[in-house]
Amino acid sequence: MTTSLKGPIVHSFPSGTQFLSLAVYAWLFLISVPATSAADDVIDIGSRRELFVDRFLIDRLEGGVSLKLHRPEPQEVVLQTDKPWEGNTCAYFTIFQDGDLYRMYYRGSHFDESTQKAAHPEVTCYAESPDGIHWTKPELGLFEFNGSKQNNTVWTGVGTHCFTVFKDRNPACSADARYKAISRGHPTHPRGLYVFKSPDGIRWSLIREEPVITEGKFDSQNLAFWDEHEGVYREYHRTFVNGVRHIMTGTSDDFVHWTKPKLLSFGDAPVEHLYTNAVRPYVRAPHLLIAFPTRYLPKQGQRVEPTFMSSRDRETFHRWLEPVIPESAPEDRAGNRSNYMTWGLLQLPENDREYSVYATEAYYTGPDSRVRRFTYRIDGFVSVHAEAQAGDLVTKPLRFAGSELHINAAAAPDGYVKVEIKDESGMAIPGFASSDCDPIRGDKIDHIASWNGSSDVSSIVGEVIRVRFEIDNADVYSFRFGPSKN
Repeated sequence: MTTSLKGPIVHSFPSGTQFLSLAVYAWLFLISVPATSAADDVIDIGSRRELFVDRFLIDRLEGGVSLKLHRPEPQEVVLQTDKPWEGNTCAYFTIFQDGDLYRMYYRGSHFDESTQKAAHPEVTCYAESPDGIHWTKPELGLFEFNGSKQNNTVWTGVGTHCFTVFKDRNPACSADARYKAISRGHPTHPRGLYVFKSPDGIRWSLIREEPVITEGKFDSQNLAFWDEHEGVYREYHRTFVNGVRHIMTGTSDDFVHWTKPKLLSFGDAPVEHLYTNAVRPYVRAPHLLIAFPTRYLPKQGQRVEPTFMSSRDRETFHRWLEPVIPESAPEDRAGNRSNYMTWGLLQLPENDREYSVYATEAYYTGPDSRVRRFTYRIDGFVSVHAEAQAGDLVTKPLRFAGSELHINAAAAPDGYVKVEIKDESGMAIPGFASSDCDPIRGDKIDHIASWNGSSDVSSIVGEVIRVRFEIDNADVYSFRFGPSKN
């Protein structure tokens, strides 16, 4: 096209029409180039809930506002591994809700420090609870230990080292495989990850006799789940990169045939050993994955500490570097491998304000090890926080669906949150200015934003907007545009 403009086409016209020719060909050139519009940068959030676990939605932070990583509050010890087939190196706990029942799976093992050998073969143990706090170890009668089947062992074959269970939410799942598990093989078996099935979560069998994933290093709590948002099975497992523990992921349509695993990306986060990964979809925002990877510190007495990270594309994770359960959390967490987060995030009965997570303690140090419960506020992993100085958060351009703006926020007695909705150019939309906003005060999981007494935002559905949160001595954890509660 540019050659034509320089050549005889222009000069073939009479001189009085040369300008018109240039204009026409310039127009043709412009429409032949793909346009880049501001609309390409608009994030369509629909009515999904958004958490501030990364900077994906944030255009700028102003004044005294910052992103604050929160730590869960320690609660009671819920399990002690005090049975003869358990011991001081029980590990890789998996905990999930199944209807009115909570289920727990873990490795039963003991290390005799005097002989520096395992005291008995590893087994996979099972416990259950009606409330996530009080756990029982049922005598299942399935496998013999020291001449008796009165134990809570559910598996003794290949895979007992890190047998990690989930309930399959795939609607196409067959009844005999409603529960699935993934685990590495024994050293005497071909190296890799094996997959298992069960109709009831208690009686297990191998799906295949050979491993289905062979690329990686598997001495960790490798895991898999049905990713409802993506419509595939997804797994996360351990590998090494240049001698450093790392994480890989792959997908499958049938839990048997898996894609070639890909290394996770952590952006500009420093290279650190990541032992377990504890990745899961966040139930209130399933387009987000959250995770509590365990940072391993081999030069500091082989200490471990859970951290937090999140992902929107399942492969790129935003990692927070501070521990979420530090050594100082009670108790016996400073020793070798004594501070792992379990794979579990539970909402306990009659508690709509908290999630329970669990972490181990006293690994190696005693005759037994323990599991302690911790609690997070709902959505409370990271907040937009302002304390000594007020400030603002302004989002990137958004498009939404819904009639009300729901906000999870907590304000101190002298604090507040106000919301302004701006147009694409950054001007406050009439009726939705900060000066019109009724201040949000107090502590609620679901505040409804309002302006001059009205919460209805349906008049601007489909428009490109920015949301400005004005925060003074308060925390904002999440927001969503959704249907009216009335």
